[in-house]
Amino acid sequence: MASCNIPTHSFAEHNPHTKLNITLNYRAEIDGLRSIAVIPVILFHAGFETFSGGFIGVDVFFVISGYLITSIILTEMEDDRFCLAKFYERRARRILPALFFVMAASIPFAWAWMLPQDLKDFAQSLMAVPVFASNFLFLSESGYFDTQTDLKPLLHTWSLAVEEQYYLLFPLFLMFCWKFGKRKIMATLIIVTLASLALAHWGAYNKPSATFYLLPMRIWEILLGSLSAFYLANSNRITSIRPLNEVGSLVGIALILFSVFAFAEHTPFPSLYALLPTIGTVLIILFAREKTLAHGLLGNKILVSLGLISYSAYLWHQPVFAFAKYRSLSAPSDLTMGILCLLVLPLAYFSWQFIEKPFRTKATGRRKQVFVASAAFSVLFIGIGLTGDRNRGFENRDQIKDLALDIGTIADAYCHAKGRKSLEQLSNGEFCTAGGEQISVALIGDSHAGALSNELGKALKRYDVGAWMFSSGWCAPFYDFRMVRHGKDCDRRQSISLQKIVAEKSIKTVILYAEWANYTKGFRDKDTPSLMIYKGVENEKLSENSDLFSLAFIDTIKSLKAADKNVIIVEPTPEFEVHVLDTIRKAKLFETELKAPSIKLRTYQERNREVFDIFKLVDGVTFISTEPLFCKNGTCSSVQADGTPLIADTNHVTEFGARMISDKILNEIFH
Repeated sequence: MASCNIPTHSFAEHNPHTKLNITLNYRAEIDGLRSIAVIPVILFHAGFETFSGGFIGVDVFFVISGYLITSIILTEMEDDRFCLAKFYERRARRILPALFFVMAASIPFAWAWMLPQDLKDFAQSLMAVPVFASNFLFLSESGYFDTQTDLKPLLHTWSLAVEEQYYLLFPLFLMFCWKFGKRKIMATLIIVTLASLALAHWGAYNKPSATFYLLPMRIWEILLGSLSAFYLANSNRITSIRPLNEVGSLVGIALILFSVFAFAEHTPFPSLYALLPTIGTVLIILFAREKTLAHGLLGNKILVSLGLISYSAYLWHQPVFAFAKYRSLSAPSDLTMGILCLLVLPLAYFSWQFIEKPFRTKATGRRKQVFVASAAFSVLFIGIGLTGDRNRGFENRDQIKDLALDIGTIADAYCHAKGRKSLEQLSNGEFCTAGGEQISVALIGDSHAGALSNELGKALKRYDVGAWMFSSGWCAPFYDFRMVRHGKDCDRRQSISLQKIVAEKSIKTVILYAEWANYTKGFRDKDTPSLMIYKGVENEKLSENSDLFSLAFIDTIKSLKAADKNVIIVEPTPEFEVHVLDTIRKAKLFETELKAPSIKLRTYQERNREVFDIFKLVDGVTFISTEPLFCKNGTCSSVQADGTPLIADTNHVTEFGARMISDKILNEIFH
């Protein structure tokens, strides 16, 4: 490649208002396409159900970015004037100033409003974002007891991390392989694209979180854009056949819009389903030429203007929404979220006009100054984040230190969190034990059983009775049963546990407790729906979950009854839309009157209707109803009348809630 002293163009903005040092035909429809990508993302995160597939806007951005950046790298390499340092300088100018500005603007709100654990999580994201590792951070934070993802102000930076990880490597690949010729480079990229797509499709069903966040399963989307750039690098391939351009570009728009309105959170992603919006984007890139209808639609001034500020709009929308939801003690109304969507636009224009545009020009500093400034601000944010993390979210802040945080905790998950047994230990008959010395009870289930375990152990100890306990998140207490998208080895763990319990003659009573509707409906709250596997048979659609659940449930009960076990089943507990303890704490922090999180009794009954119908299919089983503990006068509350919390997060019981359920269980066993 050429010396870095040779002048080169300023790539990233693809902006008609910025002068380029090379000849690059500005394509207004690409900026219009950016607006088509960012608007659904914003409306999706605002919670408007009509835009249930709005998350595909990120996939559209990946393809666009792959096309634009690869086009310019190829142009420079063809002219033998590509400079890696200049490439990274342009990326820094394009990405970092607006990003750092939004991060800095978020810090005061986080300091003023966030509870210690949430501020600690935010501090960790401040460390991860500057080094483009936030996708790894948010992947590691996924789990049952974490802050709701839509309350994380910097969650959306995962996509920036994926993109920048790609562009740290992609130019190096091109520089190394350039001597082999573009044909061989394209062949290699096609192979990588197909391999990544295959991995993504497998991972969307088996490793959904990692597949969503990590580059190896996302690289194929960016490569589609890069391959489009390679294809169009030969001007002879740009078709002038008007009907083909018309049809191809309109089909592209249709595929993207179909994905926005037809996809939903339960759509496995980025699997083969992601081909619709990404291929749609490729079709627009290839065929939306001048004088086509698509070019006219996407190239109109409104969409182009929104496209120009799309990066800033994307940066602002998540912190605006997250802090608004965090500050509210209940879910904001659609009107509130609509107003916030509109608020994002002037914020985006401000940061585009006064942050993005100025920093893209050479007048803001030379390359060394750009790198030094980028490093300095990165170190600053990492330092702030490290301080917040080490100080546990500044739990001694003035507004926090006098806040009564001892209002309740999630019940100690004795086996689930502290002593989860390995498959080898379970095979050898080693269980978590609690209570007295004489083992005669077993508790088995998912994380709900884990939340009950410690208090149940304390209650049993009063009778000098001991218990085996085993729990594993998203793992129903059935033989050969697991969720496709959750709970690796659930079938083996639960099966081994059940086999040992059945074989142990001293165990007379077996308690089953789980978040039962997860397995009939396949989801909790807004979590990703999941299909089931029972005895090696995987259902093909969500509506079949109840059938497999019913078979697994009945077979498990028959096995326990055949072994002469007394079977007790704890019925479902209500589930709430907001984090209960955090809501109570925030009410104290914001000095706001608390309205305890609650749901209608009919909501509880409808969510668990299939579960209750299946429960009726077995005889000789004792059911512990939790409804009387939570629900009165048609309403299920997360706290008692005296304000004592019964639920810790959105669905797991507090210590007090676990104590109430344990007392009902003991009443059935000993009275």
